[in-house]
Amino acid sequence: MPSTLPEGEAVPADGSLPTSSLEALGEAPFGAYVHVPFCVTRCGYCDFNTYTSSELGPGASHDSYADTVLAEIALAARVLERSGRSLPRIETVFVGGGTPTLLASDDLGRILEALDKTFGLADGYEATTEANPDSVTPESLATLRARGFTRISYGMQSAVPHVLATLDRTHDPARLPDVVRWAREAGFEQVSVDLIYGTPGESLADWQRSLDAALALGPDHVSAYALIVEDGTAMARRVARGEVTAPDDDLMADMYAAADATMGAAGLGWYELSNWARDDAARCRHNELYWTGADWWGFGPGAHSHVAGTRWWNVKHPAAYAKRLASGTSPGHGREVLDDETRRVEQVLLESRLRDGMPLARLDEAGRAAVPALVAEGLVDPLPLERDRLALTLRGRLLADAVVRRLLP
Repeated sequence: MPSTLPEGEAVPADGSLPTSSLEALGEAPFGAYVHVPFCVTRCGYCDFNTYTSSELGPGASHDSYADTVLAEIALAARVLERSGRSLPRIETVFVGGGTPTLLASDDLGRILEALDKTFGLADGYEATTEANPDSVTPESLATLRARGFTRISYGMQSAVPHVLATLDRTHDPARLPDVVRWAREAGFEQVSVDLIYGTPGESLADWQRSLDAALALGPDHVSAYALIVEDGTAMARRVARGEVTAPDDDLMADMYAAADATMGAAGLGWYELSNWARDDAARCRHNELYWTGADWWGFGPGAHSHVAGTRWWNVKHPAAYAKRLASGTSPGHGREVLDDETRRVEQVLLESRLRDGMPLARLDEAGRAAVPALVAEGLVDPLPLERDRLALTLRGRLLADAVVRRLLP
């Protein structure tokens, strides 16, 4: 999650939600996100809310962090019980960061156990943790699987040493086959790898090398994200000083096309602009909650949550987060209650990125009027329109932002 937070309106000290959101609780699937803000080093491109120090004050150190998250889980239960309904069962859990596997595997297991005891994990739940390849062992992976995690997502980013160096990634790419094998041996149901393309100095041949190396691992799922040079990062400062060149849009388009072709040839199909899966069962169901406007509670400093039209976000610094929870106060920093039009616009922004497309009913009259021209230009697939859904072609995916601007004039 980004390191800067909007203000929004104040969150009540007890974390209470508007009546309208509580009344709609349970109408949408429910998930849990857990943010672990610790990293060994800060990557130059990263603007997420992460910290390299192992001691950040009471409640914010590695050893005490799980207990602080457990306090927010208890707070969440108190808030949602005010609906007068049973707490929603959790369908998906995603532990991200930072590097979640810098925490002890048993601590991650305690967090998952607390979510289960408090809310209940639904039958067939998905529980993912991200991991740096350098931060796991056969033993830690076996513990995570035994404690209930079903899915692991490795931050591979690249297989090319000079690209990893530019990104300030410290792991040895030669270790990836081992950590994937260990996860399989531990019994993880799904193994995913994350890649980044468009790094300054990365050639199309470099990118193809990374794609081939990733697919040689036999993953169930691959995420491939275009590098964005975020303001305030070390990468942005290097670009500003002329030390490295900014990512080239045309080259990045070629890289995306190469990714789609290579994934497809290996039997992985796209289901969201930046995500490919071996089959529907291998999709990241947690991310699908975000893309389809479902509900989730985000635990941890800077974490974002959404319940039935109310979105809020926690204070950013781990020490401030821990201090609020220790005093029995909500760690919420700000929130916004979304009106119907805002929710519709966000649905168009997100659902248009999906292979399954979005219902044409999401569009207003002006948006519908733009569709024939988008089809004629090869940006929108005409076949799903027969089912009253709008889906992008490959060319449309390459120009997705421009397409959305025309759908939301």
